[in-house]
Amino acid sequence: MLRAAGVGVGDEVVVPAFGNAEVAEAVALAGALPVFADIDPVTYCVDASAAAAAITPRTAALVVVHRFGRPADIPRLHELGQRHGLLVLEQRESEVPYDEIAQRRQRASYLDAKLTGVLTPDGGDGHTYQQYVVRVPGNGRPDRDAFARALRARGVECRVPVKTPVHRLPEFRRCVSLPETERAADETLALPVDALLTKRDMQRIVSACNALGGLLQPAF
Repeated sequence: MLRAAGVGVGDEVVVPAFGNAEVAEAVALAGALPVFADIDPVTYCVDASAAAAAITPRTAALVVVHRFGRPADIPRLHELGQRHGLLVLEQRESEVPYDEIAQRRQRASYLDAKLTGVLTPDGGDGHTYQQYVVRVPGNGRPDRDAFARALRARGVECRVPVKTPVHRLPEFRRCVSLPETERAADETLALPVDALLTKRDMQRIVSACNALGGLLQPAF
């Protein structure tokens, strides 16, 4: 799509660094330079103000990636594109059947109400909970990683959604300030929220998290 739009050598494309490298790789394959913008800490999608700050006279496009079932602020990002004459591309997540979304939302609501010691996701703007991503606040130690290991030891499957932001990978390393991206990469953890989970499964997740969460509060 970038090539078809004429994006190529000498152009810059604004992309998020929070996620996998495939978007930045696509920009590089088109011959353009990926420029990383910070994310909104609530949606984990590229922040419109950060994207605006990353625009230069060489910017030709902006790639928006929706994360974890929470959509980006598309009206603001499209308005930004129109104001600067940029191509705005969206990378959407895979479609999930409506009945499964309803079940995921039900399980997410249960976790929202029961979990303590972790920061639960904001469910606004039509969140479909493709992943239920909490934050484990750090206090100078790798608390999120220790928390994940402890959960797995208690039989709860969990995963770190973004282990290394793209701007820290060797092939795309940039000296750029992305504080929300860095914080999210250090704190986020995806808990199970699949439609097949039973009530007992959900209770086990809550019990395991709450047994640990009180030990992992931020230092003051």
